[in-house]
Amino acid sequence: MTAPLGRPRVRIPSSARAGEVIEIRTLIDHPMETGLRKDADGKLVPRDILAGFVARANGAEVFSAVFRNATSAHPYLVFYARVTASTEFEFVWTHEDGRTARTAASVTIG
Repeated sequence: MTAPLGRPRVRIPSSARAGEVIEIRTLIDHPMETGLRKDADGKLVPRDILAGFVARANGAEVFSAVFRNATSAHPYLVFYARVTASTEFEFVWTHEDGRTARTAASVTIG
């Protein structure tokens, strides 16, 4: 049994100046079990990892990551994006079984 996808969290400024580079922080709660660890009874804990992450700005991909066995639990990502106009960001985490967790945030230029 795989764990439910955790609640995704994003920290992004709500406003910026045109052309400004903004910092985007993301986090999702997930155990990231590799399938190599044993439980107290000596049985292998089933593999349960997120496969990847994609960030889109107004529908265009601006950042992506592929997760592997060595990715820590509760993957935390920090990246930067330049915003030239008001932007709607979408963030999607994909489990290796195809399930996804999504959230969105916007930045207003003003």
